Amino acid sequence: MYTDPIADLLTRIRNATSAHHEKVSVPHSKLKESILKVMKGKDFIDDYKATEEEGKKNIQIILKEDRQDLVLKRKSKPGQRIYIKKEDLKPVKNGLGILIISTSKGVMTNSDAYKQNLGGELICEMY
Repeated sequence: MYTDPIADLLTRIRNATSAHHEKVSVPHSKLKESILKVMKGKDFIDDYKATEEEGKKNIQIILKEDRQDLVLKRKSKPGQRIYIKKEDLKPVKNGLGILIISTSKGVMTNSDAYKQNLGGELICEMY
């Protein structure tokens, strides 16, 4: 049992990339799937797919082979939620990284949220 499923997702991806694994499996949730959709769109992972085994839904994540220096940092935590305004959205590592933000229009990157004039909960940072 874990209390922060998003931190668990990021830790599993981080550990799998450092151990040079090709795939990693995590329990399914809609929020995790939308975070993975953003990661795939920004080319941090190769692909993902939802599977069901013995009545339990999982997400199979296919990692990039050349991505050994992936940094994933959880920002907003269950004990301390961090919200960010549109004015405070700045580029990460001079545009090399992204922030993933949960807005009223779904989960998106900091640049997409800035273009749509939205703020929201700062989920994580990656570069």
